[in-house]
Amino acid sequence: MKTRLDEKKGSYIRAFRAAFPYTIPVLTGYLFIGMAFGVMIQEKGYNFLWAMLMSLLIYAGSGQYLAVNFFAPGVSLWHVIFMEFMLNIRHIFYGLSLLERFSKMGKKRLYMIFSLTDETYSLFFVTKVPPDVREDQFLFAIALLDQSYWIIGSGIGALLGNVLPFSTEGIDFAMTALFVVIMTEQWMDSQNRKSVIIGLLCGLFCLIIFGADNFILPTMICIMVILLAGKRVLTEQEVNHNAG
Repeated sequence: MKTRLDEKKGSYIRAFRAAFPYTIPVLTGYLFIGMAFGVMIQEKGYNFLWAMLMSLLIYAGSGQYLAVNFFAPGVSLWHVIFMEFMLNIRHIFYGLSLLERFSKMGKKRLYMIFSLTDETYSLFFVTKVPPDVREDQFLFAIALLDQSYWIIGSGIGALLGNVLPFSTEGIDFAMTALFVVIMTEQWMDSQNRKSVIIGLLCGLFCLIIFGADNFILPTMICIMVILLAGKRVLTEQEVNHNAG
């Protein structure tokens, strides 16, 4: 019995060692962006423990940035739920594309669904599982490492914001910068350029119609409707591109 436990422990150690190098870019990004979130939540009067707890139990990245703005009297709970749902609705499609891989992971699949961020999702598809490591353990290691970076960054940011006095004006732009980087990476793959162009055009259109203070939600609805309506056409074009 002890031997089997030792073997399982050893296999997880190999999985984490194999996964860590692939997560280094996420480490550098999540530490700084998590710190920005920690500073923001500290500015609202919450200490570092609340920042880390939120990152542990919610772990929504941009959703946490958005949630900080709702820490004010008079904000409707339904408004918060709806905005967070619309902001993270893309994760529905992430999950659907990983159903087969997650279904083989037993109880770990629940955590894998919870921990699915943009960056973690990207790593799942761009990294190859080493031959001496089990796939379920390798993917689990990536997900757990990524979340640990975010939690640590949140705590550090909240602590520094409480100890070191500095202006937080514009720090929430860190998440915008991350999305610009993600968009640039998506643009590098020619198959994704149509969706990027659709997003940019919808954003520009809604910005002109609804103004800078109210364009985000209509933009997200517009993008979702267009992508769902044109899913078949976009899929056929992708298949033809791959075949060519």
